[in-house]
This record gives sequence, structure tokens and C-alpha cells, in this order.
Amino acid sequence: KYQKLRAKLQAKGTKSAKRRLKKLSGRENRWMTDVNHRLSKTLVQKFGSNTLFVLEDLTGVSFERTDLPKVLRNQNKSWAFYQLAQFLTYKAHLNNSEVIEVSAQYTSQRCPKCGTIKKSNRNHDLHEYHCSNCGYRSNDDRLGAMNIQLLGTQYISGQEQPKFELTTNA
Repeated sequence: KYQKLRAKLQAKGTKSAKRRLKKLSGRENRWMTDVNHRLSKTLVQKFGSNTLFVLEDLTGVSFERTDLPKVLRNQNKSWAFYQLAQFLTYKAHLNNSEVIEVSAQYTSQRCPKCGTIKKSNRNHDLHEYHCSNCGYRSNDDRLGAMNIQLLGTQYISGQEQPKFELTTNA
């Protein structure tokens, strides 16, 4: 909604359109903040106290997708992930829970069954992962979530900064 309206106003280029754009950006920011507050509150309430929330560290990760149709390009990159993580962290701490960020490296390329890390096992177009080593198949987003959960388990087991590393024999 906001993206379409913004494009329309930018195309006009008039002084009044620029004023509307400024007003619109404030409204969009307030809406996004509200969504992030409600989402973080729901997560903390649903999972209760003494919960570990594991998030991917998305610092430096680009969501620029020139291969997508123009209408879909800004959907991912406009979401306020940093703000959501901040809200979740402070609300989790109020509820005796913890939030950690783990490295996003190889989480969508690692087989959760045999541990093989191979970029070519993932098919971006079909959102599918197929391990060439053990034959395991899954949705690539589900696979990433399973690997992030494993990193959280490693953190609970005492590993300070759990991450996956590419070994020479993989």
C-alpha cells in the first residue's frame, strides 16, 4: 500500500506531493513499529519465561533482489528486522528470557541430518533443499530454521558463539 502510494507521489514531483511523502513516511514508520511491538509481545507471551529466542545475525546481509518482479523487490528489504530484534530483546529480558543472534552463514546450505554443507544442494527457485550426500529433502526455509535451532541448542550446551563452518572434507 505504502509503496504504491509513494511511487505515485514521487512521479508527480510537486511541492504538495513532497509534503504528502513526508507525512506518509511517518505513518509507515509508526505502522511498522506497531507491528514489531505486537509481534515481539506475542512471541514473549506465547513462549513464556525462561525461553531462548535464537535469531540470525542479518548484519551485512543484503535483501536486494533484482531477479524479482518490481512489485516484490522492496517487500523484504523494507522490513525493520533490527527494530524487531531490539523489541524482542527488551521484552524477553523483562520476562526472564534471552535472545541471541547466531551467524547466518551456511544455515540454508547445511544438511541437518548428515552435516554436509554444499551450496548447490539448495534450489532457490523451488525453495527446496536436496542433500546430495544422504538424500534428505526439505523446504529451504524449514531447513534454515532447523539449523538455527541447532545453533541455539549448541549455545545452551555452553558454546559461546555457535556457528557452522565449511570443512575441507565436506
